[in-house]
Amino acid sequence: MNIDELKTTARAIVAAQKGILAADESGPTIKKRLDAIKVEASEENRRRYREILFTSAGIEQYIGGVILYDETLRQSASDGTPFAELLTRRGIMPGIKVDKGVSALALHPGEKITEGLDGLRERLLEYKQLGAKFAKWRAVIEIDEHDIPSPYAIRANAHALARYAALCQEAGIVPIVEPEVLMDGSHTIERCAAVTSSVLKFVFAELDAHGVALEGILLKPNMVIAGIKCAQQATVQQVADATMHCLTSSVPAAVPGIVFLSGGQSAEDATDHLNAMNMQVAHPWQVSFSYGRALQSPVLAAWKGQEDNVALAQETFFRRCQLNGLARDGKYTRAMEGDSVA
Repeated sequence: MNIDELKTTARAIVAAQKGILAADESGPTIKKRLDAIKVEASEENRRRYREILFTSAGIEQYIGGVILYDETLRQSASDGTPFAELLTRRGIMPGIKVDKGVSALALHPGEKITEGLDGLRERLLEYKQLGAKFAKWRAVIEIDEHDIPSPYAIRANAHALARYAALCQEAGIVPIVEPEVLMDGSHTIERCAAVTSSVLKFVFAELDAHGVALEGILLKPNMVIAGIKCAQQATVQQVADATMHCLTSSVPAAVPGIVFLSGGQSAEDATDHLNAMNMQVAHPWQVSFSYGRALQSPVLAAWKGQEDNVALAQETFFRRCQLNGLARDGKYTRAMEGDSVA
């Protein structure tokens, strides 16, 4: 393990104003995205859509890394340039989703465990040869108002995350550690805060036990937010305050960056919450983004699968990246949403 190389990569991904584009949708998920705009989810359409994102002018100012799916890492732009090479040339780190999705956790109804550890060492070596500089593994933490998650489900997912992270660092790949407490359900923001805090403490205990160098990882947590069915929704400031309080008490200062998932929030809400966190007092880590839908939904709506709309789709994507770059500095306002590209 070359810790200096891992640290350099992690810091480059979350450099000033930069964050991550999560473009690692699985086959069924990208099909849903394309179905929504009435575009056939063929391999060529999947490839073309990702190419539109990756070749958008100026995004390297705000995107430090892109998480790819296995298929996408093996694809190329129209001129034959492999996507990993195209991104690298632009100063954007290529990454790869390495988990194989979730399954039911045995003897724990309603809870999940992430699969994919078998054969991971060998897959990581191949991904590194294909140009991947970092990886992502998502643990799904179900939540209700009282009983879920169980302590065992938290421990099991934390253990898997730590095993994955250790294998990544062994291979010279920066691991993104993603324990996602879902925002589905009726739970309050207070319940989310308690569960998120517990999850993070278990995760960092396991990372320590496995010998993972925290200076060479990135953390991708959920924001502390009420469930979408909760009658009492929190304000932007309440979300920012609760999230930062949780992270300050749970995340070691050695971690170079926190890259939030959007978790189904609207593009505007995800940017607004990130901005509010970066308006607070100084924190020891870079506080950034790793958004999928919150960056892509407006792009898909602009593109609609039509080549005549590519320029508009790319301008839309650049603007979304730019707004989140501003949020990294606490300089975003909702009023900017109606502005043209600056």
